[in-house]
Amino acid sequence: MIVNLAVAASSQSNSRDLAEEFVSGLPPSSRLILGGYWGLMRDVADSAAERGITVIFALPIEPKALPPRKSEFITVDTGMEYRARSVLMCRSCDALVALGGEAGTIIEIFMAYAMGKPVVVLESSRHSTDLLRGSFGSKLDSRNSATVQYAETPAESARLALKLAQARNKSEY
Repeated sequence: MIVNLAVAASSQSNSRDLAEEFVSGLPPSSRLILGGYWGLMRDVADSAAERGITVIFALPIEPKALPPRKSEFITVDTGMEYRARSVLMCRSCDALVALGGEAGTIIEIFMAYAMGKPVVVLESSRHSTDLLRGSFGSKLDSRNSATVQYAETPAESARLALKLAQARNKSEY
């Protein structure tokens, strides 16, 4: 089964080890949707490409960097500002994984949740997203629009996201 996972991640910090641990838990049939090719998003994309996993970039207008031309990389030049391109990421995914970040990542978490997409948040990233469980828990609001789960490790993030995405796909078809 093909699973589309949006990955919300820091644009300001890198962690090749975190990216490799996350990607190693994904089957080759996975497709990742990223909002850019810088910071942790670049590490995730490069790790995925090394494993033959397709990465789709929903690039904002005037991106900070362009992904290299690789057979595993598909770029979509949205012409949209940063937050608007997040709509495409969230609408196109089966689940969203937040590997740590600040306001942009938090916006994507809430956006995916509001769209009814399952969300997995890595809590050990040392970013503001680590505070979400304490502030909101598994329900981001009273509507309970989607499942929100928290993971301690990148590998657990991958496992949970795949499980949630597959369950969502089975219920839709």
